[in-house]
Amino acid sequence: MNGTNASHPILNRLVEEWDSLTPEAQKAARYVLENPADVGVSTVREIALAAQVKPNTVVRMARQVGFDGYEEFRAPFREAIRQGTASFPDRARWLQDIRKSGALGGLYADMAEAALRNVEDTFAAIDADALQRAAEAIWNCRSVFVLGVGVNNANARNFTYLASTGMTDFHAIPGPGSVPADDLAWADHRDVLIAMTCRPYRSEVVDTVRLARDQGLTVIGLSDSPASPILRAAHHGFVTAADTPQFFPSSVSTIALLETLLSFVIAVASDEIVERVETFHRRRHQLGLYHEEPE
Repeated sequence: MNGTNASHPILNRLVEEWDSLTPEAQKAARYVLENPADVGVSTVREIALAAQVKPNTVVRMARQVGFDGYEEFRAPFREAIRQGTASFPDRARWLQDIRKSGALGGLYADMAEAALRNVEDTFAAIDADALQRAAEAIWNCRSVFVLGVGVNNANARNFTYLASTGMTDFHAIPGPGSVPADDLAWADHRDVLIAMTCRPYRSEVVDTVRLARDQGLTVIGLSDSPASPILRAAHHGFVTAADTPQFFPSSVSTIALLETLLSFVIAVASDEIVERVETFHRRRHQLGLYHEEPE
């Protein structure tokens, strides 16, 4: 079968009800069983045409297995595609389908398509060994400074926050009321700078990367082009696709790559990091920072 496995209960029901279906309904059911991913991206007429039956036959088949109509029958198949349990060609067909759904359907499809493409392009171009080397540099250093301005300031702080659940000496810069150069005043070869910027490149990020190199820091750069000035200066450079139909660059692939980099750091770290994370969250529970449901 050509795709999703998230609708197995429906497919099993079709098999169970097979003998009670009319010959025409069996033709429709056979098509669904052999092409489940098509259901999520096709109208009732398209399924009927492909199965060589009438549309009302497809509707009767859907009702036979417990649905009010074809749209309710199709919903789990669409959800499987949205959740990524189907192959990329099926997601592409889903995007084509929603593009027809209304005035904003085209915008929704364009944004979703750009996000999916950015993540796939980013990870397809990055070697796992290169990520591991960057992760080892982070784990083995004294302090990590994570630099982002504009939208990337939030990305830098999010990465620092996540890292702080298991590690110390992670600093998002620039700090409040500071400038990146001051934040790196006492940094040296024992430290790491993670810097990120996309076109138009922020001059304070480019300048800080050069300063960090001069001071001996190991630089990890994330940017949207191999020609980016911060990637040309980085010891470990990663290209993050940032295309979008809108006027602002997309952060989706940057966030995904940062999360992956952090997972690599944890993977290469010593066993103590697991205990640290558990201690961090146990403390939060003790302080009442997490909502507890009554037993």
